[in-house]
Amino acid sequence: MRASAFKFQTRWASDEANCPNPSELQKLKKMRNIGISAHIDSGKTTLSERILYYTGRIKDVHEVRGRDNVGATMDWMELEREKGITIQSAATHCQWGDNQINIIDTPGHVDFTIEVERALRVLDGAVLVLCAVSGVQSQTITVDRQMKRYNVPRISFVNKMDRPGANPFRIIDQIRTKLKLHSAALQIPIGSEDSFSGVVDLIRMKAIYNEGERGVNVVEKEIPENLVELAQDKHNELVECLADVDDEIADIFLNEEKPTAEQLTDAVRRATIARKFTPVLMGSAIKNTSVQALLDAVCAYLPNPTEVENYALDLHKGEEKVALIPYSNQPFVGLAFKLEEGKYGQLTYLRVYQGCLKKGAFLTHAKTGKKIKMPRLVRMHSNEMEDVDYVGAGDICAMFGIDCASGDTFTDGQLAYSMTSMFVPEPVISLSLTPKSKDTANFSKALNRFQKEDPTFRVHVDSESKETIISGMGELHLDIYVERMKREYNVDCVTGKPRVAFRETITQAADFNYTHKKQSGGAGQFGRVIGRIEPMEANEEGESVEFVNEVVGGNIPSNFIPACERGFKEGLEKGFLIGHPVTGTKMILKDGLAHAVDSSELAFKLATFYAFREVYKQAKPVIMEPVMNVGITAPVEFQGAVLGSVNKRKGTIVDTEVQEDYFSATCEVSLNNMFGYATELRSATQGKGEFTMEYKTHAPVLPYVQEELIEEYRKKREAENK
Repeated sequence: MRASAFKFQTRWASDEANCPNPSELQKLKKMRNIGISAHIDSGKTTLSERILYYTGRIKDVHEVRGRDNVGATMDWMELEREKGITIQSAATHCQWGDNQINIIDTPGHVDFTIEVERALRVLDGAVLVLCAVSGVQSQTITVDRQMKRYNVPRISFVNKMDRPGANPFRIIDQIRTKLKLHSAALQIPIGSEDSFSGVVDLIRMKAIYNEGERGVNVVEKEIPENLVELAQDKHNELVECLADVDDEIADIFLNEEKPTAEQLTDAVRRATIARKFTPVLMGSAIKNTSVQALLDAVCAYLPNPTEVENYALDLHKGEEKVALIPYSNQPFVGLAFKLEEGKYGQLTYLRVYQGCLKKGAFLTHAKTGKKIKMPRLVRMHSNEMEDVDYVGAGDICAMFGIDCASGDTFTDGQLAYSMTSMFVPEPVISLSLTPKSKDTANFSKALNRFQKEDPTFRVHVDSESKETIISGMGELHLDIYVERMKREYNVDCVTGKPRVAFRETITQAADFNYTHKKQSGGAGQFGRVIGRIEPMEANEEGESVEFVNEVVGGNIPSNFIPACERGFKEGLEKGFLIGHPVTGTKMILKDGLAHAVDSSELAFKLATFYAFREVYKQAKPVIMEPVMNVGITAPVEFQGAVLGSVNKRKGTIVDTEVQEDYFSATCEVSLNNMFGYATELRSATQGKGEFTMEYKTHAPVLPYVQEELIEEYRKKREAENK
């Protein structure tokens, strides 16, 4: 949970006295915790590889997809190297000058969005990578939304400047219009496409080139004559853009003075940290051009841990919000943000927000109060690790031997603090999974591990068919886990046809007054519940169901209220239209009646369950289906055929854009209508079209579709009951 960094700087100026060690303060000021995020195929992992090479973290450069039989350092999983995509976020650290940079490289595919979510939750800044041709795409918009959710300042890097059709200024316009960010270029390209050879630094007004093997030598020269006028125009544009968000530059601009390079650098830093401005740099990672300038910008413009305010909730003071102090002499507070099963047991990634961590120390789990000894502390470099004895405030590390869940808070026992967890989206697709062999032990072990690692991967057993059902963010997401089960646990599985994760919800309020009564000799069952159910919107954490107890006077004894809530929650598990979970529903329990002998927890749980089932139909329930944001790119000659295919699938075309020979379309289509679209698009575009798909929301199905789904569910139930 973060607040404005602007307010924060004022606070830290008066709070530095809390730091007893000047060298620690200097170390914190030289630390950067950053993430690298992008739409798939923007060159993000290639950029990470070049960063590690130029900082001396690795001795040689390897390519994505393992084309050189090695593969990119940060894509360490065999599956990642085969498919050429990042599946899991990977952490590393490196030195650039006297700055320490902790980096998390995240996936670009929408199916693995939770990896981006949990990385951004614990980072202080980010680099948003965009393709110089494709620009802002569907996952770019998703990542932008995630960065805004966690108030993460960012630098934008326009990559692939060597590609035909590269146009950084069009991309900057898209950043401004599609992402609604106040942005300006800090550089302009020298040459374009195949002739791209360097950049002009618009702050210092110098040309920057990369020379030597793999561009290791950065050479500074005068601006080429043919670019002097453009460079001056873009320099003026940068000054005007900064004048809109920074008072110091505004005063200089209004006085018709020229800001110095130092004044501009300071203004870019202030405005970036305050999230009022996004600087845009450009280069080509694959051509080893302008990556060092990006590293300079990370250190110059993104915040250090003392410039971002993080909060915890004080559990002893009614979850009062308290600011954390990122100094090692404070009581320890850390957040577990990612779990991984390694050959030495569970590996837990941790961000240290306050205090320090020492090997062998005892940690207290904030939720359970349980004390745990930490036997091993490491720092990560992709899938390699370095044992360390100590990690200070602001740093990122990993630890073994700690049993916890992603999002858990740890302290040293001095404070009852808990940090807010990350947003976890609901799964949109499911399929049945059956092991071919009888090795159910490994099957269960794999499912348990995957669920623990990934909050968006869910498993349940269908109560009617007794099938194991896995749910996730897309077909690729589930395919990867099925493949991992085969490779890592030697369990081959048969998968069923993908199913859409429908939801049910109510559209109006309805009152209930239900008595559950059962007598069969001896003590019976009696419970009466009175109240109402009503629709509700999801809160900030994505929760869309709620149980509210308004019973007064003891008509329902307080020890039976939790049983009432359990009855309501059980009713939500399977809706009464098509058996899918119910969301967007609040139950308010107002009154009831208990019997001195026959009332029990079971009686009130059943009373609430049956009351919910009875009143459900009166609340006008509807079936909700996942609606997807679909981004399509194809040659312009196929535009008519592509848009026609979207209309045929009852999609809504939100936006279209033509870029020379290609066009892109943004559409909203129900997931149920998207099955088989990859084949149709290939056919309609002679294999030249591609699309991405990301969950947007759940929306009511059309009335005739609801009738069909209810009838299909009825027939299925009849067949199972024969």
